[in-house]
Amino acid sequence: MKSVAIVDYGMGNLRSVSQALEHVAKGLPWQVVVSSDPQQVAQADRLVLPGQGAMPDCMRELRRSGLQQAVLGAVAAAKPLFGVCVGMQMLLERSDEGPTDGLGLIPGSVRRFELQGRRQSDGSRYKVPHMGWNTVRQIAHDGGVHPMWRGIADRAAFYFVHSFYADPSDARNIAGQTEYGVTFASAICHATIFATQFHPEKSASAGLELYRNFLAWKP
Repeated sequence: MKSVAIVDYGMGNLRSVSQALEHVAKGLPWQVVVSSDPQQVAQADRLVLPGQGAMPDCMRELRRSGLQQAVLGAVAAAKPLFGVCVGMQMLLERSDEGPTDGLGLIPGSVRRFELQGRRQSDGSRYKVPHMGWNTVRQIAHDGGVHPMWRGIADRAAFYFVHSFYADPSDARNIAGQTEYGVTFASAICHATIFATQFHPEKSASAGLELYRNFLAWKP
């Protein structure tokens, strides 16, 4: 039985993520564990790094818990990792929130939406945080779109709640884009890492398909 560990450093939407993963893992040789034990996280075959709240708090708690080194070690060992929401933002080098340093696993920064006074096509003002359903355009690179999008329609809708967004330095790390006043990276990737700004566990069938694809993905 292989294991997928949801990293519990006290700042993630753990119950919803674990329920979604357990749902797609039924009948498959996967054990889903929610763990705050660095050794158990380090030994897992795959990791999910969730996050919610403020980036400085998330980074502080990840370090304090001893889980930062477990996450970095798993990535260095080429184990697949799925980052969600602030868990995605933590993968980059730096965030304007704080400001604070991230894990530096993907080059780039995290920026705040600056949409004051801007209006949408229907005349309403853009609100921050960006909250609710929005579409994701899958980005193709040399080999086509990322295999994590298998079985998911281009421009499928997912659920977002965030005031900051990822701005990777290298366009090759962008797997999906969304429009909200600006065009921003709503999914990023690098080697064995895939991450989304939106919450797959709150995104109905398309979100569940992403978690299903994560268990099957062979980077």
